[in-house]
Amino acid sequence: MNGNQARQDQEQITIDPSVSSKRQFWTPLKTTIAGFIVFTSFTIFYSLIVKKSIYWPGLLIMLGLYCIFYYIGATAVEKRRGKTDDMLVAGRSMPLWLSMFTMTATWVGGGYIAGTAETIHSSGIVWTQGPWAYGLSLIIGGIFFARKMRRMEFMTMLDPLESRFGYKMTGLLYFPSLLGELFWSAAMLTALGTTFSVILGLSFTVSIIISAIVAIAYTVVGGLWAIAHTDVLQLSIMFFGLIIVLPFAFSNVGGFQVAFDNYAENMQGMMSLFPPLTGWNDPNWGNSFWYWWDYTLLLVFGGIPWQIYFQRVLSAKSESVAMWLSIWAGILCFFCAIPPALIGIAGFNADWASLGTAAPENSSMILTYVFKYMTPSLVGAIALGGLAAAVLSAVAASLLSASGMAAWNVYRPLVKPKASPRQLQQIIKRSIILIGIGATLIALNAKSVYALWYLSSDLVYCILFPQLTCALYYKWANWYGALSGFIVALLLRVGGGEPLLGLPPIIPYPLIEDGTVYFPFRTASMLAGLITILVVSYLTRHKCPPLPLSNLHGKKDEQNPAS
Repeated sequence: MNGNQARQDQEQITIDPSVSSKRQFWTPLKTTIAGFIVFTSFTIFYSLIVKKSIYWPGLLIMLGLYCIFYYIGATAVEKRRGKTDDMLVAGRSMPLWLSMFTMTATWVGGGYIAGTAETIHSSGIVWTQGPWAYGLSLIIGGIFFARKMRRMEFMTMLDPLESRFGYKMTGLLYFPSLLGELFWSAAMLTALGTTFSVILGLSFTVSIIISAIVAIAYTVVGGLWAIAHTDVLQLSIMFFGLIIVLPFAFSNVGGFQVAFDNYAENMQGMMSLFPPLTGWNDPNWGNSFWYWWDYTLLLVFGGIPWQIYFQRVLSAKSESVAMWLSIWAGILCFFCAIPPALIGIAGFNADWASLGTAAPENSSMILTYVFKYMTPSLVGAIALGGLAAAVLSAVAASLLSASGMAAWNVYRPLVKPKASPRQLQQIIKRSIILIGIGATLIALNAKSVYALWYLSSDLVYCILFPQLTCALYYKWANWYGALSGFIVALLLRVGGGEPLLGLPPIIPYPLIEDGTVYFPFRTASMLAGLITILVVSYLTRHKCPPLPLSNLHGKKDEQNPAS
């Protein structure tokens, strides 16, 4: 033991419990107050310089909420200063109720809320697949993936891949996961910045920077414990903020029954959850039938291989808690979609001219317009607080997920195999800052961030889902099969093009209309990658013997040793 370590240990022995308790209270509080003063002073200075009218009551509510979120997160970690597993999986001691709330809050982010209102407003119930598909994804993940992952005591989603395929292949598979987290965070910040600028009068740039700073700060300070404790408050504020909007919004369109009847009349054929069974022969559907199923399967199964999901699963107290937190979170996701769906219906019926404005340019702004023009200013600001709470929760979870994998599955095996827990924590914190800055820069500069987010989601579905499934359940899986499956799935997915990014189709898939591929090539890419892993792994099992499934500390699957 060196001198510094000895002094640290002596300090820990001689600390007065009352002093420690005071530090847990005063240190986060002083930082929170200082942050509130700095952000408020900056905003006042900004408003004087640009001479822009700002809705101050709403802005102070937002800054106050941000400071509360930071304080709760910082206080949570002051009570639990521990090892790497505290930072990543909360010491595997998170109770069911807290795990359930943090899982739900992570999924019900700004994209979930704004996207539900947007698709209800523009395309009807049938094209609003996200809420029930994501909920079903959590239930399937809980039944088939959560128990085994928690039983094996993995630290991240990539651990079973590293166990089966080696650290080099895992490093390659980290990139689609990183892209998904990075661009998803950027998309959330972009949505929040747009809403801030409309309702509060604060600029797009300033809104994004303030939100990103808060999310990065309490994630760096507290890790998963900070996120979990703030998630409980954020989910409550989000749900309350959306609920109080509804009476005001529907009072402007003649009440709920009138609004819903008019909506149903104009959305004939789009009011069911599923398309007709023979939709490909229906002139109202045609090739869109296959497009619908492709995206639905992407949402259901592509929602499983995300670190933000497994981080909660792996933090659970037991296998049973891991399964049930996922199932209950899936059920809660269904209910959380109701308020934004009703907001979309109210916005569909709005007479914007009588409300003193023109109709929104596109449906992606419908949530913001309802907050701004169909509710009192203070109510709209509170609702915005709910949206901001959901966005901060999702962004913080995404930053920690990507950073945790960077430290545990990239830095540790490839750069410093004998890294201490303290060194890994430092890498996680630095990665949170770097990835947070990257997401902020993308949100500020990239106009196609949503397109990049969708493409990254595709890659997660096409590449990571078959890889994770085979690593967990196929005993012959080896890195030859994994590499072959990766290449096949990537080529088939990229070969379908991406209209939102201006990438034309390269592979002559059937059912192409006006440059859009209606053939379900995303699902075909995923299945082709899955079959390739199975076949190549089996054929090369003697040349490249498959490795047993075990965590990185040597623990094997006791219920199925042959795996």
